[in-house]
Amino acid sequence: MTAVFKKVWNLITSILVALVVLLAIALVGVRLIGLRTYVVLSGSMEPLYPTGSLIYVKEVDVHQLKEKDVITFMIDEDTIATHRIIEVLVDEEDSSVVRFRTQGDANDSPDGSLVHYKNVIGSPIFCVPYLGYVANFIQNPPGKYLSIGFGAILLVLVFLPDLLGDDGENKKKDKVKE
Repeated sequence: MTAVFKKVWNLITSILVALVVLLAIALVGVRLIGLRTYVVLSGSMEPLYPTGSLIYVKEVDVHQLKEKDVITFMIDEDTIATHRIIEVLVDEEDSSVVRFRTQGDANDSPDGSLVHYKNVIGSPIFCVPYLGYVANFIQNPPGKYLSIGFGAILLVLVFLPDLLGDDGENKKKDKVKE
């Protein structure tokens, strides 16, 4: 293997590894600093959070939330939504119980049910447009299997020059020593 080819190969694989590491940090690594990621699947919060975006959500003190704040919350066990608070309702009997009336920015009417404070996950702090499409693809078959395969192939490609190049270089070194 020529030296120029090996340098180009190393450059290409280094760039690919860097991209994979950045993607891993963007999708999973942010959990180390307390952020959770969610894919925006509908246009209810456009233009603030376009469909296909990946939003980064941090925990919040629900008693500090007010009208016009945006929250991410559980509708049910399988459904997460991100909408704007349009009204804060404090329980008359127990002031520690708070419910929120929410509405998507692009929606004409408020959501059908109130959000109980225990269902609030947090508040989005930023989003990355289009990255949600990538995250959704990677998290579900066949994208999950393709990404695992890509990772395995990338690992082989990173070490391939060393595996192929050492034999030729060692033979040259052996002949020089003799």
